[in-house]
Amino acid sequence: MKLAMFAVWVSLLAGGPLHAAEPLRDGDVIFHTSRSTQSLAIQRATHSPWSHVGVVFFRDGQPFVYEAIATVRYTPLENWTARGDGGRYVVKRLRRPLDAKQVAKLRSAAKSFEGKPYDLYFEWSNRRIYCSELVWKLYHDALGVDLGDLQQLRAFDLTDPAVRAKMNERYGDKVPLDEPVISPAGLFTSPLLLEVKLPR
Repeated sequence: MKLAMFAVWVSLLAGGPLHAAEPLRDGDVIFHTSRSTQSLAIQRATHSPWSHVGVVFFRDGQPFVYEAIATVRYTPLENWTARGDGGRYVVKRLRRPLDAKQVAKLRSAAKSFEGKPYDLYFEWSNRRIYCSELVWKLYHDALGVDLGDLQQLRAFDLTDPAVRAKMNERYGDKVPLDEPVISPAGLFTSPLLLEVKLPR
C-alpha cells in the first residue's frame, strides 16, 4: 500500500499519471530531428526540435515508418530512426487508441499517397507531399481526425537567417505567405495525441 501511494505521489509531482511501457502500434505518429539540409530552417521557423514525422505501420510483423522523403514510401523503423539526430525519436498516439477498422482505413488511405514525390515547396495539394502533410491527410482522409490546426506560412518565424536563406533558395521573392501548411511541430503539440513510453 505504501509503495502504491508513493507511486501516485511521484506521478502527481511529474504532472501526470505513470504509464507502463507499451510496444509500437499501427497508426502511431513518430517524430525525429532530421539531418536533412532543410531541417535547421524547419526547427527555427517552428521553434521545435522535431523536423520530420511519419506514421508507423507493421508489415509482415515488422515496424515500418510511412513517410514522405524523396517519395512517399515505407521505411524500416531501424533505418528511419538511424537517420535522425542521435537516433532519438518520440512516438505519440491518439488518446483513444485505434481499433482494427480504423487501422484498416488508415492503410487504405495510405495507398493513395504511396510513390508521390516529395514537395519541396510545401504546397497544399496532393500532387506532391511533404512529411507532416502526409500524416495530417492520412488521419483526415481516413478517420476525419485533424491532428493540429492548419496555419499559413506567414504564421511561422521567418526572421531567422537560416529560414530566410532556405526560403530565398526555394521561392526567391515570391514567398507564398498565405499557403495553408501543417508542420511537424503542429502535429506534435496536437491535444489529440499523447506521448507513448516505449520499451527500450
